[in-house]
Amino acid sequence: MKITFFSAKPYDRETFDKLNESFGFELEYFETHLGPHIINAVEQTDAVCVFVNDKLDALVLGELSLKGVKVIALRCAGFNNVDLESAKMLGIKVCRVPAYSPEAVAEHAVAMLLTLNRKTHKAYNRVREQNFSLNGLIGFNVNGKTVGVLGTGNIGTSFCKIMMGFGCNVVAFDLTPNPELVNLGVSYLSKEDVFKCADILSLHCPLNESTHHIINKEAIDMMKKGVMIINSSRGGLIDTKAAIHGLKLKQIGYLALDVYEHEGKLFFRDLSSNIIEDDTIQRLMSFPNVLITAHQAFLTEEALKQIASTTLKNVDETLNGKHLSLKSAWVV
Repeated sequence: MKITFFSAKPYDRETFDKLNESFGFELEYFETHLGPHIINAVEQTDAVCVFVNDKLDALVLGELSLKGVKVIALRCAGFNNVDLESAKMLGIKVCRVPAYSPEAVAEHAVAMLLTLNRKTHKAYNRVREQNFSLNGLIGFNVNGKTVGVLGTGNIGTSFCKIMMGFGCNVVAFDLTPNPELVNLGVSYLSKEDVFKCADILSLHCPLNESTHHIINKEAIDMMKKGVMIINSSRGGLIDTKAAIHGLKLKQIGYLALDVYEHEGKLFFRDLSSNIIEDDTIQRLMSFPNVLITAHQAFLTEEALKQIASTTLKNVDETLNGKHLSLKSAWVV
């Protein structure tokens, strides 16, 4: 049995090749993202393995079905990039990795929070140039601040626990409150109340119709002046133009992004010798109080191993007609 990978990077190949020894799949890798431009490269494969920026619309899924593809294996938790109705109609099974080292993403969100606050990235560059001045490097104590969390699934829960360890007052919004967090002292509020009281707001919800642009002009206007916003979930949660407007008015005091709503043509590739045509991200990067990383929150050894292990197991069980060990891994 064969699996064809798209958006595959060297670290993906290394991890999957090693863990595939116990499965025995034939693995084929393409570094490009999956879309109509590369669909003809798929030949005699049973499963296609994709990542966050691969596009599986009705056209792509139809072509894959004609080529005999039986399984779409997402090596991530989100599935907003897959036309699930088309997959269901075509009889293509879609599976994902519902949880992989949630601590990895939560810890990266905290790293961005601390870096942006204490300006360690700027201090690092200064010292390398033998500039030991502290001017402009003032931060604030995280201890005692109110931290708002949108979404308390596995990652959001891990983030809440870390911030409680900092001595923060943690408030959250989720359609289904987590009893464990309630017992630990997290207060569940309405979305609007979280916006109004948070000094720091971290996004950990999935991207769907109800959460698309959950951070928009109206939401930003509700927030405390100088609020810090962190997004390590999906770029589409934030209306980027509204965020830029909020930064210009100093309503948003700090913005940390590991994801970007138009990242598909930018992230996961070296464009250092190219002219970036995306004026929006160029504008974002011009702000001194904005920190952007290129969708790396998941990138730890532990997470990569868990992603590969779960993905290979999902494909093996699906192709062999078994019920998935992780029931939440099956999307359709």
